[in-house]
Amino acid sequence: MDSWCLYCCCNAGVKTARLEAHSEMGSTEIVEKETSENLSNGTSSNVEAAKRLAKRLYQLDRFKRSDVAKHLGKNNEFSKLVAEEYLKFFDFTGMTLDQSLRYFFKAFSLVGETQERERVLIHFSNRYFHCNPNTIASQALYNSIKNEKLEWAVDDEEKKKSPSEGTDEKANGTHPKTISRIGSTTNPFLDIPHDPNAAVYKSGFLARKIHADMDGKKTPRGKRGWKTFYAVLKGTVLYLQKDEYKPEKALSEEDLKNAVSVHHALASKATDYEKKPNVFKLKTADWRVLLFQTQSAEEMQGWINRINCVAAVFSAPPFPAAIGSQKKFSRPLLPATTTKLSQEEQLKSHESKLKQITTELAEHRSYPPDKKVKAKDVDEYKLKDHYLEFEKTRYEIYVSILKGGGKELLSHEESEAAGLKKSHSSPSLNPDSSPITAKVKRNVSERKDHRPETPSIKQKVT
Repeated sequence: MDSWCLYCCCNAGVKTARLEAHSEMGSTEIVEKETSENLSNGTSSNVEAAKRLAKRLYQLDRFKRSDVAKHLGKNNEFSKLVAEEYLKFFDFTGMTLDQSLRYFFKAFSLVGETQERERVLIHFSNRYFHCNPNTIASQALYNSIKNEKLEWAVDDEEKKKSPSEGTDEKANGTHPKTISRIGSTTNPFLDIPHDPNAAVYKSGFLARKIHADMDGKKTPRGKRGWKTFYAVLKGTVLYLQKDEYKPEKALSEEDLKNAVSVHHALASKATDYEKKPNVFKLKTADWRVLLFQTQSAEEMQGWINRINCVAAVFSAPPFPAAIGSQKKFSRPLLPATTTKLSQEEQLKSHESKLKQITTELAEHRSYPPDKKVKAKDVDEYKLKDHYLEFEKTRYEIYVSILKGGGKELLSHEESEAAGLKKSHSSPSLNPDSSPITAKVKRNVSERKDHRPETPSIKQKVT
C-alpha cells in the first residue's frame, strides 16, 4: 500500500524545504520515514506539519477520497495528530449522531482494516462529544447496555429445538402453534404484528395477483395467477381469507400466510395494467407489489383511500438509513409497529421526512453518473433515484391525508364495518366485471416482468 512521508529534522529550514518538495509529489509517491520517537515529542513543528497535512486531506489537495482514511487510521502519534486536526474541520454541534456520521462520511471513504476503521471512528467520537458535551450526561446508559445481555425473541419450546429440527419443520411446512407475529422471518423487524383486537376499517371481496416479491424481485410465473379472497383491513394488516367471513372465528394458518401489512405502503390505481378493469396496485414497505381487482371503480378508489389513510395515520417513523462508504444503495428498514405519536406529531414527522426526501432527491439528481462509468453504477443511481421519487410521492400523499382529517376519515368506515353481518357467502367477484375470460396467448413482450416502476438491471448505458 502506498503511503506518505514528512521528513522531520531538527533544522526547521531543512524540514520546510523538504515538505515543500514533497508537497509537489502525489500522495502515492511519498514514503513514510518519520520515527515514532520524534513524533511522540509533540513539538510545535510536528503539530504544524499535522495541520498542513490535515488541511490537504480535507481539501483533497492531491489526495483522493480513498486516501484519507489511510492517513487517519494509522497507529502512531503523528497520525493521531493529523486525525485530531482533520476532525477540527467538522462542526457537529447540535447534530444527532446519525446526522454527524453522514456529514463526516461525505468527505471521504472509510476503507482499510477493521482496526484502522475503529481508530477513525474513535477520533470521530471524541470530536462529536467535544461538540456536544451534554449529549451523554453519564455512563449509566452505556454500562446498562454493556452489562445486560440481549434476549432473543423465541419461546422456551424454540430454544429446546435443535437447528436440524427447525429445518425439518420448515421443510414439512409446519409452524409453531402459538402465533404472535406474522412472518416467521429471520429478521424480527420484517415480521407483521398480529393484533386480534384491532379495529376493522374496510372489508369486501378482492381478487389478488402477486406481481413482485420482496425487494421487487420478479414473482415466479406459477405464482402470478389471480385468486379471489374476502379481504378485511384490520388495523395495519390486510387479511385475505378464503373461507366465509366470521369475526368470532380464529384466523387459520393460511389466512395469516396471505396477510399483508400496509404500514408504510402506498396504494394507487394500476394505470399500467390494462387486462382487467378496476385494478389498483399496492406497494408494501418491503417493496412487494400486489394487484387487486374490485367490482367497481368506486370500490377501487375506496380501497385506495382507506389503505393510504391507515398507512399515513399508523406508520411509525422510519429508522435512519444505513451509514457506510459502500456505493451500493440499501433501503432503510421501515418498522411494522404502530406509531406512538399523536396525529399532530405524526403530521410533523411526515412533513419533516418529506422535506428531507425532497432535498436528497434534488442532491442526488444534481450529480448524475458520467457516461463512462460502469453499467452497475448507473443501475445503482437509477435504483436510488426511483426509491427517492417513490418515497417523495408516498409522503406527499400521507401529508395530504393527515391535513384532511386522518383518524376522522377512518372513524366513519370503522362504524360501517361494525355493522357487518356475521357471515357472507363464499367470496367471488362478479364474472361480468372481468373482460377477459378466454385464455390468450401472450407475445414475447407480454411475458417480460411487468415492473415499469423498477429500473432495469440489464439496461445498457447510453
